[in-house]
Amino acid sequence: MTAGMGRPLRHVRVLGAVAAVASWSVVLVGAAQPAAADTQSKQWYLDAMQAEDMWKVTTGEGIKVAVIDTGVNTTTPSLRGQVLKGVDVTGAPGDETDDYDGHGTTMAELIAGTGKGGGLKGLAPGAKIIPVRMSDADFMQKRSTVVSDTAKAIRAAADSDAHIISMSFGSASALRTNHEAVTYAEGKGKLFLASVGNDGDGENAREYPAAYPEVVGVASADRAGKVSAYSQHAGTVDVASPGSDVPRWCDNSFKSYCDGDGGTSAATAIASGSAALVWSLHPDWTANQVLNVLFDTASRDWKDGTRSEYLGHGLIRPSMSVLKGKGAPGAPDVSPLTQKRTASSADQGASSAPASPQPAGNGAEGEKSVAVRDPGPSDDGGRTGLVLGAAAAVAVLGGIAYAVVRRRKAA
Repeated sequence: MTAGMGRPLRHVRVLGAVAAVASWSVVLVGAAQPAAADTQSKQWYLDAMQAEDMWKVTTGEGIKVAVIDTGVNTTTPSLRGQVLKGVDVTGAPGDETDDYDGHGTTMAELIAGTGKGGGLKGLAPGAKIIPVRMSDADFMQKRSTVVSDTAKAIRAAADSDAHIISMSFGSASALRTNHEAVTYAEGKGKLFLASVGNDGDGENAREYPAAYPEVVGVASADRAGKVSAYSQHAGTVDVASPGSDVPRWCDNSFKSYCDGDGGTSAATAIASGSAALVWSLHPDWTANQVLNVLFDTASRDWKDGTRSEYLGHGLIRPSMSVLKGKGAPGAPDVSPLTQKRTASSADQGASSAPASPQPAGNGAEGEKSVAVRDPGPSDDGGRTGLVLGAAAAVAVLGGIAYAVVRRRKAA
């Protein structure tokens, strides 16, 4: 089962508990609650993030999100017409629309699902999904292979038309080939978000690709504005997003949704949807500028420009930009993660990536050889191969805390 199922989730108070309560009351008082106990009524964060109000301004139209995962089933009611041609790097029978687990389809719906048929409603239902199917630990084991296709998947996403790369997978292995693929994606002008892992109340090891300095590490938070106990906090968190109590497809039969924790997997998908909403209103911005605004408008009660161990820059709040025009985009060619110059907007379509910047945003990158461990999803739901970890909570004004983890073990 996923790491978040069948066990109590502990929360640690860190900062801003009072502020969190106040901010939630401001957002939720008077909000209409769904009458039917369907799947969407369990997506508590849509009200908390003022999704309905944001959708009157933008739904993420014009933005494409590459979902690197177990594949995306294009036939679910919520995803019909939402998925573009993608890539399968597994070399296994089938293609990118054959989701062998159900995890990738869940992530796609959380980003761009229409909610039709009572399915999950994406935070950016006007965006489109480009699926990139890769292998998780179980899939590799079934095929008797230990050859990771992570680098292939990242490069495929970088070469696609996607603006955003969303990867709810993680591994303890810091491989040079994977880092080179990440810097390649940065050079192509992509905004890359990944789950930090769901083992925060366990080993709490660094998870890659979230731990690479060029990738936005996403943590998971709950509806009370506290970081999920399992959300990892190994110096890799850049921002927090809703992850606790987020429904998911139970398995690859696609017959029903299950309750439980979406983990840092779901948090990453929801953060990706947040980025899509902001970018759709400013299509001339670069990935750096979109991320600058997300960091600038994140809810926090500590000094701007510094990061919390558990929440990074704070709780993601796209409504501050979409509804109030808040947030400074900053320089188009300077990464808010590394503070290093990236490819200019004119060069972002180039096929080669710039030299890898020095680690900054996520701390020492640690390119040392480590025992290879097969990648897995980052949800707290019931999948093996997923390491999602973060245990601690910090609530910030008008914000929501969430934890992102590897695809398995959390959602």
